[in-house]
Amino acid sequence: METVGATLGEVRPGFVEIALRPGPAVSQQHGFVHAGAVSAIADSAAGYAALSLMPAGVGVLTAEFKINLLAPAAGDRLVARGRVVKAGRTLTLAQAEVFAEANGQEKLVALLTATLMRIEGRDGVSD
Repeated sequence: METVGATLGEVRPGFVEIALRPGPAVSQQHGFVHAGAVSAIADSAAGYAALSLMPAGVGVLTAEFKINLLAPAAGDRLVARGRVVKAGRTLTLAQAEVFAEANGQEKLVALLTATLMRIEGRDGVSD
């Protein structure tokens, strides 16, 4: 998330918020935030929401996601809000909504649905 300039916001069990300030590094040719950056913050918000309900010492890996880009991502700030829909022992279903904030208003610009897999005993994941 550091690469795209995203920051962690609110965190509670089953919910995570990640924010991004638009800029040239994450913009596409028309000046909107690139779909890759929008997808990255949405996937991370959903993934960390899932991880927040898992036991200590395990990791999470996205098995699949689908994103609907609903409107051009433009504004003062983008906010991805991830929440767990159903937590399972191995697989968790989560969603993330991405909002563009401008002039004190929020507009929904993307909706992501993800299946996340609990992982243990792999490189980079502590036991």
